[in-house]
Amino acid sequence: MEKIELLNIISQIIYDKKGFNILALDVRGVSSICDYIIIAEGNVERHIKAIANEIIEQLKKLNQKPLHIEGLQDSDWVVIDYLDIMIHLFKPYLRETYALEQLWSDGKIIDLKIKVES
Repeated sequence: MEKIELLNIISQIIYDKKGFNILALDVRGVSSICDYIIIAEGNVERHIKAIANEIIEQLKKLNQKPLHIEGLQDSDWVVIDYLDIMIHLFKPYLRETYALEQLWSDGKIIDLKIKVES
C-alpha cells in the first residue's frame, strides 16, 4: 500500500471519529524518525483514545501494525508509530504547547483527500 494512500485512510478515520484540525506533513529529508507525520486533535481523553483505538483497529485489517504506541493510558497526547508514519493525537492545549507544526516547519503540507459528509 502506498504511504500517501495510508495517510488518507488514517486521516479519514480521524475525521470520521470527529477528530479535528487534521494536518499531514511530508518530513522526508527533514526527519530521521519517519517520512510522514499526522497531527490531529480530540476534545477529551476519551475522544482521543477512541480515535487512536479506531486507527489501530482499522489499520490491523489492512495488515498494518504499529511499531509502538505511547500515551494511550493517559490520552492527553497519544503517539502511534507506524515506522514511516507517526500519528500525534492531542488535546488542543497540548498541541499548542508543543507546536509540532513549528518543529517540523520544513516539512511539506500534504493535501489530504478527506471525504466530508454533507
